[in-house]
Amino acid sequence: MSRRAVPPPSASEPFALEAERFHHDLIRALGHEPRGAVLFAVSGGPDSMAMLTLAAATFGARVRVATVDHRLRAAAADEAAMVAGHCAAIGVAHATLVPAEPIAGASIQAAARHARYRLLAGHAAAIGAEALATAHHVDDQAETFLMRAARGSGIAGLAGVRPRATIDGATVLRPLLEWRRAELRAIVRRAEVPFVDDPSNHDPAHDRTRFRRLLDANEWLGPPQLARSAAALAEADGDVRAIVAWLWASRATQGGGGVRIAVDGLPRELTRRLARRAIGTVIAEAGIVAPKWSESANVEALLDALAAGRRATQAGVLVTPQGDEWRFRPAPARRAT
Repeated sequence: MSRRAVPPPSASEPFALEAERFHHDLIRALGHEPRGAVLFAVSGGPDSMAMLTLAAATFGARVRVATVDHRLRAAAADEAAMVAGHCAAIGVAHATLVPAEPIAGASIQAAARHARYRLLAGHAAAIGAEALATAHHVDDQAETFLMRAARGSGIAGLAGVRPRATIDGATVLRPLLEWRRAELRAIVRRAEVPFVDDPSNHDPAHDRTRFRRLLDANEWLGPPQLARSAAALAEADGDVRAIVAWLWASRATQGGGGVRIAVDGLPRELTRRLARRAIGTVIAEAGIVAPKWSESANVEALLDALAAGRRATQAGVLVTPQGDEWRFRPAPARRAT
């Protein structure tokens, strides 16, 4: 039996226009009307509480909610309980997720983000949710764009968060990427929905807080315009990824634990991406665990050496230029001295 699409609220219902807009935005991100449950990540802040309000008015019984208590602030448990209480009041299933081990690392925010997505993705799989939705919005996107520009990020980094992505095996949706922070706060105030302001959002020790203040103090920067630039770069990045996939299929050869790529006539951006893919492929096949490798790793010194006809090593992978080809294989073990 086919499932009928649930229409958006009628014009007589509260927040009808906002709910219809949200309905459209989530379907656009997912690609179709949700066929099953959608897990909404709700921290208790005004943005995610507004998303919950819109989702409950729009998708009804298909809404599931999870709150992550990172155990980094004493107040976080109370905030999760507040979300749980509100969900109980409106008849929505809620779960509080807690990491099994304390979050630590050089960047606590980055470590918390990784832990959060692992927990949310795992819970989405456990309850059979079709997708996971987060409350990233225009202002978040503008902040991310400026943060990454300041770090010298390339096209993929400047593209910011995407409307749809796969993280830890979960389909992650960002249905609010065309909504402003002020719009969302207005929704929860009008609906008299409880919310909390995370004090870490105002801590100048965090990069995001500093860029948020920069945007607030300089209206001419224009968060919607920055977000549109990020969206344009995301589209361009998607096109480049498609080109790289085509080049990999036509120019890359795998065998013998290594990879060969014909690089003649290719611009640097394409050789950069092909090199990263080749390194990742060799690392996976050879089981190399150190040094650590990331798809966003800086490979400029490697590319310079190869362009000059010199072999070079990156992340335990030896790359040798041979004519119009680059050959990637595990680097030989260093001899003990």
